[in-house]
Amino acid sequence: MESLNQKKQRLLKELGNRWLPYLTPKDAEFYQLWQENYSKLVLREANRIPELLHNEVQQAFLTLRKHGCLFQDLVRIKGKNLLTPVSRLLIGNPGYTYKYLNSRLFTVPWPVEGSNIKYTEDEIFAACRAFFKLNDYLQKDTMQALDKLHSIKSEQDEDSTIFGMVPEVSKSGLDVGVDMELKKRTTYNLTLLNYMDPQKMSYLKEEPYFGMGKMAVSWHHDENLVDRSTVAVYSYSCEGPEVIDDDELSPEGRNPAVWHVGLKIAWDIETPGLAVPLNQGDCYLMLDDLNTTHQHCVLAGLQPRFSSTHRVAECSVGTLDYIFKRCQLALQNVQGDVEPRTVLLRSLEVSVVRQGEEIHNEVEFEWLRQFWFHGHRYKKCTDWWHLPMSELEGLWKKMECVTNAVLCEIRKEGWPMEQKNEIITDLLALLTTRQELRMEWCMRCQSRIAQSLPEDQRPICWPYWEDDDHEMPLPFDLSSIILELEGQRLETKP
Repeated sequence: MESLNQKKQRLLKELGNRWLPYLTPKDAEFYQLWQENYSKLVLREANRIPELLHNEVQQAFLTLRKHGCLFQDLVRIKGKNLLTPVSRLLIGNPGYTYKYLNSRLFTVPWPVEGSNIKYTEDEIFAACRAFFKLNDYLQKDTMQALDKLHSIKSEQDEDSTIFGMVPEVSKSGLDVGVDMELKKRTTYNLTLLNYMDPQKMSYLKEEPYFGMGKMAVSWHHDENLVDRSTVAVYSYSCEGPEVIDDDELSPEGRNPAVWHVGLKIAWDIETPGLAVPLNQGDCYLMLDDLNTTHQHCVLAGLQPRFSSTHRVAECSVGTLDYIFKRCQLALQNVQGDVEPRTVLLRSLEVSVVRQGEEIHNEVEFEWLRQFWFHGHRYKKCTDWWHLPMSELEGLWKKMECVTNAVLCEIRKEGWPMEQKNEIITDLLALLTTRQELRMEWCMRCQSRIAQSLPEDQRPICWPYWEDDDHEMPLPFDLSSIILELEGQRLETKP
């Protein structure tokens, strides 16, 4: 199966030195192309949105920038540590996370009903409340847009395929099923805020297929979303250079001073692309499966731009509730309350040991290290995450004691050779992975680019401990234990 990079290289090779065609509103066929090939992209012009909501949201963007709450993410692409050109902040349901480019972002919680969230400033509370209001508005608007799309497709006898559903026997049953599906795909649980000032960027990539000009965000599908869920984007271009009037430009191509969203059918070189201008306060919705069948990019204008991108993140393995339940499952193998460093195990069944060590790795590398890799950035807005992360670290320490207990048991005599070899084989694989990932995360935290970040954003290699730390039953560096297990495995081989 071709990788994305291979597909890109093949497409560029097919193109040679020519550009693919694309249309803007200046082209006579623009709206016909939109209707025929991009009908699941819906633009909501700013005058369709309540003025009070505009005011609150735009003030919220400026507030968060003023308080230094928008951050460039240090991501890893093809083995390289890179800072994103876009500064971001994730706001959403308390305890939710969103993962992209192997980096897990943690929500600054918006003030949902019944929550007790302390923000560092009243202005930051007001900003989070504004995005919660916008989220509610966009959710309702998205439902209406999908209802309209569904009605159009129903008239064409395609209502069952547009939502990927099998019709029920009764009409009422179908309506209930469609309503449930629509709700599932439109209940936005977080928004990823983006900010970029093109004038402060030393280099922006040129769009490679159509010649659309400078890109702020390259062609992509949004990751980690519920299947066929909508993405809703609010766009706000703020102060900056004067925008060039369209009349002063060539009649062809997009206005390079205005921000645009670009769309194309994924890996298609027959259908022209689309470049849709985004004026201050415009919103666009990518409905149903558009994010899967098409790719989109963001084409840079001259002014700084904020966006709020509301998503139905696929959070089955990305919430605090989930990871605490996983910890509970792993620690079911511990008998009662005993001394911190000493645990008694209920079972040494291979499957039970394997499950516990897999969860151990998940807690350490998907949660603790991901969180501390962002340094103290979240304290700019709230300290909400620090209590649950402290609790999670306490559970992880117990898992270190469980690993130690398994190792102590393996060293005892009287094991059936086959069972002992099976446990050692599984444990060796999981501890080797743990060791490799620890070394990788240490290197990432100590990289030159990581150390160049402001102190409060600088990655922290945590958990970390020295060999003389009496609270920890095992060393940070597992090399000697891995060597010991490799030796025991050789001894147990028939």
